Amino acid sequence: MSTTPRIVSMADVAKAAGVSSQTVSRVSNGSDAVRPETKAKVLTAMEELGYRPNFAARALKRGKFNAIAVILFDIGATGNLRTLQGITTVAAELGYVITLVMLDWNEKPTLAQALERVKTMPVDGAIVILEHLVSDYHTFTPPQDMAITVITTEPSDKYATVDSDQAHISSTIMEYFFKNGHRHIHYVSGPADSVANTYREQGYTAAMERKHLPIPPIIRGNWTAESGYDAGLRLAATPDCTAVYAANDNMAYGVIQGLRAAGKRVPEDISVIGVDDSLQDTVPRLDLTTMRLHFGQVGKAAVETTIDAIEHPNRPITHNTIQGTLIIRGSVQSI
Repeated sequence: MSTTPRIVSMADVAKAAGVSSQTVSRVSNGSDAVRPETKAKVLTAMEELGYRPNFAARALKRGKFNAIAVILFDIGATGNLRTLQGITTVAAELGYVITLVMLDWNEKPTLAQALERVKTMPVDGAIVILEHLVSDYHTFTPPQDMAITVITTEPSDKYATVDSDQAHISSTIMEYFFKNGHRHIHYVSGPADSVANTYREQGYTAAMERKHLPIPPIIRGNWTAESGYDAGLRLAATPDCTAVYAANDNMAYGVIQGLRAAGKRVPEDISVIGVDDSLQDTVPRLDLTTMRLHFGQVGKAAVETTIDAIEHPNRPITHNTIQGTLIIRGSVQSI
């Protein structure tokens, strides 16, 4: 006849380690008020007995779970993966665990629907990685008992936001082109419903307008190298094109291959700059000038902002942007 295994209690650990239950509680809660040798004995006893802290009881006692939900729509996107890595690393360092919640963007969810998924979970707050502008972005009011941070470019007066500095990305790229004598600069965009692309495109247009330069038709891509390749073929047949600003590195690499397939030299005939610096570990002898985005820092800022809101519920709403870094390689030439 089988019997249900007895749950190991804090008192069992205390008896095995030769300490008080209060000492076990302190070790379990990460307190520094325990001598290292005593802590080692308690941890050894926990391991040998298979003790697992009761997180629900701990949450009731401390008033929080030390857990954050991360809501996202595309876990395969390079930026999301690197941001998530930053989130999980910093959360672990600060004593928080992460609960991952995937939503289907094809269903066009709202922020309210996204938060509905997590408000009954054992979490203290949520980070939303928002690549697209949702219909209730300006009207959504987060639950009063949950700290919310949205990773997106557009600020909100109702919840904290953090993102790469999209305006700085475009202004830096365009000024580098201008400094190298380029005036006929074309833009290869990401999807039209992408928030990041929208701001990069606006930055490109504003830079051209400041120089009183004609703005060529935008070539719409979809973040893939294949769409960049098609754009490169088109731009190779555009007589006045001397430079291309592609909204990400995948498309920039595709543009270069398309230009070369059509008989154009890069950078001798046409210069190219991308965004994100995501190909340096996958493309040998990469010679693409790009804006490196610090996704890990964005994730770190999102976690710190969320924890600050958990611990200080009445703190002011913030909007934090992380500037990228121009990485100069060999795909731009002065004219």
